[in-house]
Amino acid sequence: MLIQVHSETPNPRHIKMATDALKNGELIVYPTDTLYGLGCDIHNKNAIEKIYRIKGMNKKKPLSFICHDFSQISEYANTSNFAYKIMKYLTPGPFTFILPAKNQVPKLLQTKQKTVGIRIPDNTFAITIVEEFGEPIISTTFSTKDEIEFSDPNIIEENFNHTIPLVFSEGISYSDPSTVLDLTGNEIVVLRVGKGDISSL
Repeated sequence: MLIQVHSETPNPRHIKMATDALKNGELIVYPTDTLYGLGCDIHNKNAIEKIYRIKGMNKKKPLSFICHDFSQISEYANTSNFAYKIMKYLTPGPFTFILPAKNQVPKLLQTKQKTVGIRIPDNTFAITIVEEFGEPIISTTFSTKDEIEFSDPNIIEENFNHTIPLVFSEGISYSDPSTVLDLTGNEIVVLRVGKGDISSL
């Protein structure tokens, strides 16, 4: 089902539809401040495996997820004073931060180095879903094993409605993916250059 939404003024009914789907172990597609996100409950292994199948990803490559604020991040990752200052300056925004994972992070979402990718996007719709759901949700760019990124939610709904019941649309996205920053050490390591600009740091 394709549902038109407004990210800055999310309809409570749409938020409830999203959280109900997540509680039922289903996948959703939702707008972020970059490309469309494909998401599910981070604690639902079956739902996560569906995402891996859709994207054709190797399970050794972990998925990142969205937290709605720093208190929620602290439940899932260790943040040094250095990392906190950088994140505080850059969030909310189009960045994914690599941080040391805590035990609360499902093993499927951790790297061999026990790190995890976390986002706080500048998108009220996405953040409100996480707040209302009460748990982080997976945030991975909607793409397939052919590495085709889907920017048009209408095409996503037409091709994947049998596996993804809800596609929340804000129209075609012309964004780049997030910038990925490794903050596990005492300096910023840029792992991927994307929409986020760190030139002011």
